[in-house]
Amino acid sequence: MKDSLTAGEICSRIVTIAYPSMALNEAARLMRERQVGCLVVVEEVSLKESVVVGVLTDRDIAIGVVAADRDPHGMRVGDLMTHDVVKVREEDSLADVLSAMRRKGVRRVPVTGPKDVLLGIVALNDVLEVLAQQMQAVAAAVSAAAGHERTALP
Repeated sequence: MKDSLTAGEICSRIVTIAYPSMALNEAARLMRERQVGCLVVVEEVSLKESVVVGVLTDRDIAIGVVAADRDPHGMRVGDLMTHDVVKVREEDSLADVLSAMRRKGVRRVPVTGPKDVLLGIVALNDVLEVLAQQMQAVAAAVSAAAGHERTALP
């Protein structure tokens, strides 16, 4: 097991994206179909590269539209998305990812490469999974040490 995992190693490379011009109801349908609570909003800079320009969550829709009693018809993703996106770089450590999440109070962060090109997304669940594996390794080491001590006694 490697000592320090990076955002690029733990992120999901399958990201559900949206565009600022996408209709809000279309974005909500996409969330439902893909069973995700977050869309990374991008603008394409080339055929294979998209840069992160925002994030839209199911909570944004619930609070910004439903709770505010706004009419969603005619609204676009760009009208409601978070523009000040918390991002991490591919080479950032797990500690960096957790620090960014904690600092901004978010559970998902896009992972970017050079020039903010979207590479993946890290969710808090991904981090918890890695930490759980590390804790299992610690428990196994403790158990093995205790077993060794028992067999080493006269």
